[in-house]
Amino acid sequence: MITIIRPPPYLTVQDSGRKHSRSFGVPQAGAMDVFALRAANALVGNSPDLAALEWALGGGSIRFETDCAFAIAGARARATMGGEGIAPFTTNYAVAGDELAIESLTAARFLYIALSGGIDVPVVLGSRSTYLPGRFGGHQGRLLTRNDALALGDRPASLPAQGFVCPADLLPRYESGVVHITRGTHADLFDESSWHALTEGEYRISTASDRTGYKLRGEALSNSPGALPSEGGCPGVVQIPGDGAPIVLMADAPTVGGYPKIAVVSESDLPILAQRSPGEGLRFQLTTIDQSQRALKRRASDLRSISQLANRSAG
Repeated sequence: MITIIRPPPYLTVQDSGRKHSRSFGVPQAGAMDVFALRAANALVGNSPDLAALEWALGGGSIRFETDCAFAIAGARARATMGGEGIAPFTTNYAVAGDELAIESLTAARFLYIALSGGIDVPVVLGSRSTYLPGRFGGHQGRLLTRNDALALGDRPASLPAQGFVCPADLLPRYESGVVHITRGTHADLFDESSWHALTEGEYRISTASDRTGYKLRGEALSNSPGALPSEGGCPGVVQIPGDGAPIVLMADAPTVGGYPKIAVVSESDLPILAQRSPGEGLRFQLTTIDQSQRALKRRASDLRSISQLANRSAG
């Protein structure tokens, strides 16, 4: 078990999301940076999709009520335990009574804290993820607050060695700000000038951005089609509302919508986009569906490599 001693402004329980609920109108939810979640789980001996803490917007601390392995991943953070620094993407061990302090996030947006056994909250529609707009999932469907106690699942049979570090070349290039896209369902409704603006210009993350979608600041795109009949949507869709400012749907994206969809962010690059903070820039690069699928397979291969290396470290 762990106890929340001092929560940041945003702290929830997330796993990899609801994979089979969109036909019922329920968004996927889950971790904004699924790669970081899965990598952190590998570093503590968990299966990839177990629930962890998703942490953002400031510092705070948690207390370990039992011995366990833990790892932090995703956003860069000043983190300490017992006065010692805690490195990212590294296997660490805590004993009952230890406190992990996240003093601040220094780069990127979402930090993940995985714990051996995962966080044991009720499964709702096949996932333990918190969906705040619907007030369900996670811990009572809400943000975590001071003195919340969270149970952990069964300890894994084998745990990676203390200090095991994930090789940097297996991680996404978070700092690059390059996000690959494929053509969307309404790509042909946009003229050459709109495509030039989207793929040659720079966009910045607006402050009007959250888990539902990231609004982008940059050259506006012509929305000559206007509103269209609603159709299915998913995380990664780049839609163009009436003001021409692109919105990229994210983990809590609605299941349907009527804005024209010019493009879709490659799933392999959603972690890079998710970790861009308001004011930070990004550039879109057009790719093919085949190239996008190959990139996703490489991400999956990288995660398998992390898990295999971590398991070998257990000796």
